[in-house]
Amino acid sequence: MKVYKGKSVYKGIAMGNVVVLKNKDLQIKRYRVEDVEAELARVDQAGKRAKEQLQKLYDKVLKEVGEANAAIFEVHQMMLEDEDYLDAIHSMVRTEHVNAEYAVAVTGDNFSQMFANMDDDYMKARAADVKDISNRLVQILKGQEEVDFSSMEPAIIVADDLSPSETVQMDKEKILAFITVHGSANSHTAILARMMNIPALVGVKVDIQEIHTGTKAVVDGLLGEVTFEPSEELCEQTRKRLEEEKEKLQLLQTLKGKETITLDGKKIHLYANIASVGDVGYVLENDGEGIGLFRSEFLYLGRNDFPTEEEQFQAYKQVAQTMAGKKVIIRTLDIGADKQVDYFQLGQEDNPAMGYRAIRICLKQPEIFKTQLRALLRAAVFGNISIMYPMIISVEEVREIDRIVKEVQEELNKVQIPYKIPEQGVMIETPAAVMISDELAELVDFFSIGTNDLTQYTLAVDRQNEKLDDFYNPHHKAILKMIQMVVENAHKCGKWAGICGELGADLELTEEFVRMGVDELSVAPSMVLKVRKRIREIKGI
Repeated sequence: MKVYKGKSVYKGIAMGNVVVLKNKDLQIKRYRVEDVEAELARVDQAGKRAKEQLQKLYDKVLKEVGEANAAIFEVHQMMLEDEDYLDAIHSMVRTEHVNAEYAVAVTGDNFSQMFANMDDDYMKARAADVKDISNRLVQILKGQEEVDFSSMEPAIIVADDLSPSETVQMDKEKILAFITVHGSANSHTAILARMMNIPALVGVKVDIQEIHTGTKAVVDGLLGEVTFEPSEELCEQTRKRLEEEKEKLQLLQTLKGKETITLDGKKIHLYANIASVGDVGYVLENDGEGIGLFRSEFLYLGRNDFPTEEEQFQAYKQVAQTMAGKKVIIRTLDIGADKQVDYFQLGQEDNPAMGYRAIRICLKQPEIFKTQLRALLRAAVFGNISIMYPMIISVEEVREIDRIVKEVQEELNKVQIPYKIPEQGVMIETPAAVMISDELAELVDFFSIGTNDLTQYTLAVDRQNEKLDDFYNPHHKAILKMIQMVVENAHKCGKWAGICGELGADLELTEEFVRMGVDELSVAPSMVLKVRKRIREIKGI
């Protein structure tokens, strides 16, 4: 048995075999080959394997989020059959006697640069596609293929670290737990693990080269430890604990369909946070009363180009229709900080958490913003959609947003496309927004307090920095006083205020939030019934 400690992200228990995701080394070495035909056969085999992978990705995305979002993988399959691209690879192998990996990488760079230099916007967009295809072929040739989550048995994922885009693309049904060597307990990947109800540990100081796929492990989120090659005694104890957890979950199921109301009759709106269209099932399964935070930026992750207006419209419409009249609050694009997307070309920043991100990108690049707003206004016709804007620090920003929304209205009116102006609010996640919340309340319909960033900015603690986890204290008196101030300023203007940050699911603070007058809590779907149980036990409000 080998036991390692880590920081618990979700306090669940899991047992099973591990799948190790090792960092992909895309460094390409050039070397001479004597058997040219054998090298060309390697290229062709890699091409066939890449098409199989892309077809599986297409089928998965088609099922989860629709044809518009899946189309990119169909395009990639067609590009793998492009004669000019393949001829260039074959010619380099034949004439220069170089290895397949090198020929593919150079050809990919050449074609990518060629597309990028074209005037046509569509062709420019293909630069990222051909680069992605070439990287896929190189990984296959180097024996570094992606894990096929669709065909693997449920497993514990062990990795050096996981980006939000990697996490969101995984098949959630096949993941028993996450274990990462690096990463903060307050990162967006950690937030996704909680949302997906998956036990997770970060900062586990294990040598990933010594852990092999297929090794048995027990993850204990309550103790914050993982045991590789556990004894039969520990396995038996874990089986009993898993059975106990199952029984507790069954007891929580009796709360489905019941009101989220205190013993004194105070009603709290209890919503759920989601990251994709596919997560709506978790909300319904856990009896969420609505969606308090749809992280729309995940529509932008894991792709090579901006999602079109139609792609976004279909995603928002599908969520609104599925929720059947229940509130769906969609946060506008919150790219930046730890959610980097190459095609945005944001560049390197010394302090990205305080840099060019979220509403700042939208106001500086209004065409990106307007595409999303058009999709949102159109989708609002099909359900109870609300829009909220992140990272607000001034009244002027809200007025500029209002001006852009009016421009979008005019554009839709001109082409006679049906739309609806939904309820609009702002996220309170900066100290600046807290201090002017009395003024902001006069301009918006609601507040949603993002406690993750509010804690980060108030305490001057980078929540992505694992060295600072001990200093990141969301229970700090300053944070609680700020929440109280925001709620009071909202109510003075007849507006409602909720919490959509991780703190909303903190059962130690549930009663305090209710006493503060918080109107709504939006939590990970897995926490809905637990928070409902706690609220229904509160009295004396």
